[in-house]
Amino acid sequence: MSRFYAALLPAGLLTLLAFSYKPDVQPMVPDTDWREYNGNGEQSHYSSLNQITADNVEQLTKVWEYASGGADTVGNQTQMQCNPIAVDGVLYGVSAGSQAFAIDAATGKERWKTAFTDETFKMTSRGVSFWTDGTAQRIFFAFGHWLYALDARTGKPVSSFGKDGKINLRDGLERVGADEYVISNTPATVFENRLIVGVRVSEGPTALKGNIRAYDVRTGRLLWTFRTIPEPGEFGYDTWPKDGFRNVGGANNWMGMAIDRKRGIVYAPTGSAAFDFYGGNRLGANLFANCLLALDARTGRRLWHFQLVHHDIWDRDPPAPPNLLTVTQNGPDGRPRQIDAVAQVTKQGHVFVFDRVTGKPLFPIEEKPFPASDMPGEQAHPTQPIPLKPAPFTRQTFTETDLNETVADREEVLRELRASRTGTPYYPVGRQRTIFFPGTDGGAQWGGAAVDPEGILYVPAKEIPVYSTLTDAPKPTTVSSAEKLYATNCGACHGADRRGDHSGAYPSLLAIADRMKPDAIHQLLQKGRGMMPAFSHLSPAERTAIVDFISGKNTAQTAVATTKPRTWLPYMHTGYNRWYDRNGYPVSRPPWGTLTAIDLNTGEHRWQIPLGEFTALTKQGIPPTGTDNYGGPTVTASNLLFIAATPDQKFRVLDRRTGKRLWETQLPAAGYATPAMYSVGGKQYVVIACGGGKLKTRSGDLYVAFALP
Repeated sequence: MSRFYAALLPAGLLTLLAFSYKPDVQPMVPDTDWREYNGNGEQSHYSSLNQITADNVEQLTKVWEYASGGADTVGNQTQMQCNPIAVDGVLYGVSAGSQAFAIDAATGKERWKTAFTDETFKMTSRGVSFWTDGTAQRIFFAFGHWLYALDARTGKPVSSFGKDGKINLRDGLERVGADEYVISNTPATVFENRLIVGVRVSEGPTALKGNIRAYDVRTGRLLWTFRTIPEPGEFGYDTWPKDGFRNVGGANNWMGMAIDRKRGIVYAPTGSAAFDFYGGNRLGANLFANCLLALDARTGRRLWHFQLVHHDIWDRDPPAPPNLLTVTQNGPDGRPRQIDAVAQVTKQGHVFVFDRVTGKPLFPIEEKPFPASDMPGEQAHPTQPIPLKPAPFTRQTFTETDLNETVADREEVLRELRASRTGTPYYPVGRQRTIFFPGTDGGAQWGGAAVDPEGILYVPAKEIPVYSTLTDAPKPTTVSSAEKLYATNCGACHGADRRGDHSGAYPSLLAIADRMKPDAIHQLLQKGRGMMPAFSHLSPAERTAIVDFISGKNTAQTAVATTKPRTWLPYMHTGYNRWYDRNGYPVSRPPWGTLTAIDLNTGEHRWQIPLGEFTALTKQGIPPTGTDNYGGPTVTASNLLFIAATPDQKFRVLDRRTGKRLWETQLPAAGYATPAMYSVGGKQYVVIACGGGKLKTRSGDLYVAFALP
């Protein structure tokens, strides 16, 4: 309204107009950080912000995007799994090229970015850690086998930390017969002056040890070590052969931890002992592999543990950090009481819930019998722990009745299914095809679950059958053929026929010479990339033989001198074979991906919906089937749930009380990551890393921020 016309209006009418005019402006909210991986030390994926609501979510708009750099736009093999953190108006994350960066959290303008060129292993990072004493501010960032302390304001290494600002994560994990591969792909946990670190190691017989360690945040000095494979005299040593601590690796914390800072307890899940699918060299229950550990964060002393899988020969390690929450249950006197709890989701589709202090299960867990192994030298554990509540959030078996009604080549699939071992979650892998359901990477996967203050857990999951077998491993000799070198080192993922799998998780190597030069394949074998580990135990001559073999430059029987003997086992597996029909759809009945809300006060499911869709099927009028998914949810105080995770490249907002979809948008690349939620200058932002690169989706490098107008 112009000043001229306003001057002609009576004062009373001006007052009426002033009160009736309501511009669409949202209330200001106080600045709120997202200071840690998944939001906080409790790993809750929860934000107290409430500016974005069910009433205005349709107004969400992209407000900035940041090109982080480093995406593989030719082979589409890079990913971004990073959940960035936001501290005092600055967003810290990791690029598609595995470089740390800092940007303005309100505008996306870059402040600094690293350009490390260390001779190390390539990796996909899930984020960074932040520490301050009120004056100094540090970002802790893992780059291959190096752990850096960076000045948060400049991105420069802090020279007083370790040696020239970094420490070598391989130190202290070595064992005779092991390779050299170690990275830290999930952010370390900060407690007081301690940086508690887990690592990822290889999963074959040559894996390094998986010890959990704490370092001084200022100096990088090692403060304590928890040995996940006990040595003589330590608790759990008798669950291994007497030389298990020398001959076996793995049992590592690669998935991250939760921290109860009030009590000084860190909760660390551990992975499988290596090798994943045969344990004839590690007979016994194998503590502390496949455990949820409660450790004294100051000393590393074990307070309690629960082993989720005994003598794991299925690669059933817990896939994500646990969630800390408070639930309400009736006490011995029948009166409601609040219990601080820790909940662990699994690849098998279970949720284990414990008293955070005592380790007592809050719902019954039963040791149930499962089939024995028929592989020479193997002894499967006779029972496995199964929670009686909550009910599984995925189906537990795959049989003929679970076959998709529209599966292509139905008779052929039926023949293969009838010739397979299936029908129970813990069938030991043998020479006969064995079905994993849900698949080897979930069920739940590394994106993990969210929890809200009401005690409700929100977990995305997959339900796609995977099959594998065990076959004889080539015996170590001083001379080996190129074909045997490929089979031993590459065949488990890319297949004996080099065709990879239908999902694209393990790409085909056929015609690789048309996509990659020999030098690039050499570097890939030497340094790894994304979720592919480095094969550091191979000599240059062995790498050359493999490169020439898959490039079609030599015959399968080309001989090459091999390296010194490494840890060897008599069997190898034939890969993580996701079972799709010739049209590219899973052979099981939908849903193939889900999102489930579980009340951890009662153990009851509240709702479950399919997560993700195949556009070609929905165009045919088929309801959403759900899809493979990677990445976690974020929930807010305004009863919203934000999630990307799916290969359809959608970013969705749901009503967390019902699962009803309220809003969605198309991302520039699939968001296989967990959204970060924070506010700056009175405005609430949500940011998602759009890295793609899995499940045959294109790779990207963009971080995209959304907010209300």
